[in-house]
Amino acid sequence: MKFITKKAIPRRTFLKGVGTTLALPLLDSMIPAATASINTPANSVRRLGYVFMPMGCDQSRWTPKSEGDLSQLSPILESLEPVKNHTTVLTNMELRNAYPGSHATSNSSFLSAAKAKVTESSDYYLGTTADQLAAKQIGQETQLPSLELAMDLLQTVGQCDNGYACVYQNNLSWSSPTTPLPAEAHPRLVFENLFGEGGTPEERAVALRKRASLLDAVADSIQRLKKDLGAADRNRVSEYLDSIREVERRIQQAESATKDSPLPDLDRPMGVPAAYADHARLMFDLQLLAYQGDITRISTFQIARETSNRSYPEIGIAEPHHPLSHHGDNAEKIAKMAKINAFHVSLFAEYLEKLKNTPEGNGSLLDNVLILYGSGIGNPNVHDHTNLPIIVAGGAAGGMKGNRHIRFDEVTPLANLHLSLLDKVGVKIDAFGDSNGMVDGLFQPLSV
Repeated sequence: MKFITKKAIPRRTFLKGVGTTLALPLLDSMIPAATASINTPANSVRRLGYVFMPMGCDQSRWTPKSEGDLSQLSPILESLEPVKNHTTVLTNMELRNAYPGSHATSNSSFLSAAKAKVTESSDYYLGTTADQLAAKQIGQETQLPSLELAMDLLQTVGQCDNGYACVYQNNLSWSSPTTPLPAEAHPRLVFENLFGEGGTPEERAVALRKRASLLDAVADSIQRLKKDLGAADRNRVSEYLDSIREVERRIQQAESATKDSPLPDLDRPMGVPAAYADHARLMFDLQLLAYQGDITRISTFQIARETSNRSYPEIGIAEPHHPLSHHGDNAEKIAKMAKINAFHVSLFAEYLEKLKNTPEGNGSLLDNVLILYGSGIGNPNVHDHTNLPIIVAGGAAGGMKGNRHIRFDEVTPLANLHLSLLDKVGVKIDAFGDSNGMVDGLFQPLSV
């Protein structure tokens, strides 16, 4: 690989090896000398992420006590303290099209704001989700138009919830009203999707056996590239490659642990870490790498499924999540559910901190992304789809001021927030779902 000096390296530069295509992070060398600041709203990379939390929350422990700002973070949200200047909590939002209340419609309406057709068969019908509207416009500029991830490996079929087909609970993203997009929960398969050249699963397996590391396949290209970079860019490339190698090492470690286990584990095939938190951190890190390398600009992540019976022994919760969410106002059950809520938020907060600590241009990766975190259920005990737990994080390239708690005076459609986020990344549409306008005041210049 050879670069001509004194010219900007193309943003879509790749390092290629056998079975490998490695994208690069945004470098100073990719910006022509005459170009204005690379973090101005006009020329910043537009990214949009969604993280879905199932089965609502304990609203008394979720809602911040302070009005207008986040000076008093609630018990569930306290892990967001290090990134609260990039965080806005929105209270009193609803998903009207999720009624009549169910777990299936909580999941299906979260990104579509549409009413799911009641059916147990294959004639399901929903609506194109917000992430896919973005993917059809800004997603065409990248290797992958969008990235769909999940934590649960089991994709159930048939009828799952009150006459609704399981497809509504399995899939957050729909590219059309009749086309759900399956999510991937295997870190190795996601890794290969991001950094491999494709092929069948069998071909990818052969390629993996032929090399010890993805980075080994592009070692020569890396060395040639570094000769043409300045010191700051060399450091940035080195840090990016170190991050890739560390993620790959953790995947290999999980594969080895599974392979050497004397007991069969049908729910955790090779490459999926045993501990929930380790698995979630890997999936978050893969999203970070995908953004950093500009492999995709749109991602969705289902941090757990609706009706999940997963327990969380690592935080002392032995009971399954779903029964705890139907707590019947039992104080002990509510407290345990809130502890699960806080655990999920803490993993999201770690992800935001990593984005914040990843340099890009004149700021950080967190400065140049918008991420919606939340649930399609408010009070899970009654399958209520109002007063949803909703967070927006990121910087929107200088367009969003964080450290805010926005409490709407009137119940406001979540579709309004979707419309506002899409507008901010350049997707201009008149309406979305049951929207009746945009969220006023969400985007403001960051204070100097």
